[in-house]
Amino acid sequence: MSSEYRIGREGKEFAYRGHSLDELQEMDLDEVAELLPARQRRTITRGLGPEQQKLLETARERTEEGTANNPIRTHLRDMPVLPEFVGLTFAVYNGQGFERVEVDPKMIGHYLGEFQLTRTSVEHGQAGIGATRSSKFVPLK
Repeated sequence: MSSEYRIGREGKEFAYRGHSLDELQEMDLDEVAELLPARQRRTITRGLGPEQQKLLETARERTEEGTANNPIRTHLRDMPVLPEFVGLTFAVYNGQGFERVEVDPKMIGHYLGEFQLTRTSVEHGQAGIGATRSSKFVPLK
């Protein structure tokens, strides 16, 4: 996480690398790319793919329509979070299903996939049928 952005105390406005959220939303995509970390900047300067372009256009349409509550379903975990996405809700695929991610200003400069984990913790039960004799007598917690 970059230490360049901060959310100040009460009365302070959000700032990302010295720019307010309103300033960021008015900037062109290339101007925003210069403020992002290297990996995200490279993604944008090399050109977004067709799927990423479509997601960006869909997000812009939802912002104009004012239907930000309906989640935008996507498999694009590698899409950088842009200032245009703030306030929108995405349903990001985690390998099993779509989980909601509500974008707030702190997320700018990260990827959508960072906010939806793909791995879950494993909780082992007792030994099953076919287990060896020694493993059946492991004490429970």
